[in-house]
Amino acid sequence: MDLKTLWDKMVKVNASDLHLKAGAPPVLRVDGKLVEEKSESLTPETLKEMAYQIMTPSQQQTFERMKELDFAIGVRGIGRFRVNVFLQRSSIAIAMRAIPIVVSRIDDLNLPQVLKDLTMKPRGLILCTGTTGSGKSTTLAAMIEHINENVSRHIITIEDPIEYLFRDNNSIICQREVLMDTVSFSIALRHILRQDPDVILIGEIRDRETMDVALKAADTGHLVLSTLHTLNATETINRIISFYPPHQHQHIRVLLASTLAGVISLRLLPRADTKGRIPAVEVLISTPTVKDYLLDPVKTILIQSAIEEGHSQYGMQTFDQSIFRLYKDGLITYDDAMQSVSNPDDFKLRLVGIEATAERGWSEFDKKE
Repeated sequence: MDLKTLWDKMVKVNASDLHLKAGAPPVLRVDGKLVEEKSESLTPETLKEMAYQIMTPSQQQTFERMKELDFAIGVRGIGRFRVNVFLQRSSIAIAMRAIPIVVSRIDDLNLPQVLKDLTMKPRGLILCTGTTGSGKSTTLAAMIEHINENVSRHIITIEDPIEYLFRDNNSIICQREVLMDTVSFSIALRHILRQDPDVILIGEIRDRETMDVALKAADTGHLVLSTLHTLNATETINRIISFYPPHQHQHIRVLLASTLAGVISLRLLPRADTKGRIPAVEVLISTPTVKDYLLDPVKTILIQSAIEEGHSQYGMQTFDQSIFRLYKDGLITYDDAMQSVSNPDDFKLRLVGIEATAERGWSEFDKKE
């Protein structure tokens, strides 16, 4: 069993991830489920050979010093992979994620049409959130590609590592990888405003310093896109504020109200009509009402109701509304819908036509497309 054989198998079965560890056979993640390969268990020696085969000498030195390493590789004729090499029980383990060579479009991914409008905004902060493997990077790539196809912008990305590769179309795109093209996120971000960007993609907001730069860039007239590991729009707002000490919370609320353009939260659900998964998407758009709720800590909890009521006018939707539409259209099963909604009891009543929550905002989702 060699890496090329495993990569070919990943492509053949459309696996999203590959896991390799000593004492166990290779494991693929297909449609969100782990599938063990029928082969011999891997040895520590085999894994070390595999890992060093795909690392450069400098990466090998970094791995030996840090005990773990993130990077991306392209394999001619097969595809591109994001790789994490790490130690477990003193032996090497490898996790790989497949990255499609072709960047999918917003329509191809069954994402809400309002995302096209978001990407056309001249300035502001757009955050894509969700758990690991929920489709954040794929969604952001589709949004960047929509900009690239439709308008002339200078787009700079800072990633660790670079995942999707873009080709200039109407825009020019500069992609920078941490440790390859810049020493660190913080140093790259410190200089990015002097590089004349119109659009900035930050691979992930991990700390207060990165959030500071993202907010500053959005406040000075740039469109900034990034990701956070939060479950929904309201939690995203609270997470951003929590980066800062209490005496700065009101200042950050004011800054968010003036810069936040939208929050896109994702969950991937198994499809009922075919193989694969489909996204349930919560969308928050920064409307005048949402801005008012952002400014007042007491009213922030009302953002969820603003999302629910804002579909027809602004294109917003909650997770439950998105899941309701997917189920009504036969794209997901009842069981998967019930496991994913925030309010199962209200969802059950809604399915039989009983209004357990306010009618406003749900009428468009009651229609079958």
